Amino acid sequence: MLKESFDAFWQYNSPHWARWYLRKWCTRAMRSQLDPMKKFVRTLRNHEELLMNYFKAGKHYNSGIVEGLNLRINLCMRKAYGYRSFELLQITLFHTLGKLPEPKFTHRFC
Repeated sequence: MLKESFDAFWQYNSPHWARWYLRKWCTRAMRSQLDPMKKFVRTLRNHEELLMNYFKAGKHYNSGIVEGLNLRINLCMRKAYGYRSFELLQITLFHTLGKLPEPKFTHRFC
């Protein structure tokens, strides 16, 4: 029930009322005898200001762009396991993320 009732937190538009609901929910969850829930509440309380920034920004921003960028970087790094130096990895990242043309290879592979 606690987990399901937490979804109501994301429905608020006002940072003031969202903070009010979060604090009330955290109090209820801490009174439960569930240790994983208490751990989650401590995490929420430590990051309360960061959570409120989501409401202060009017729910316009999310981490989708950053996650997409991280995915592309990790893909380049996975491909770069055979590179001999960090500079080559760096050049590959610049070309991939900047959508630059790939340089021609000096060797041919049969």
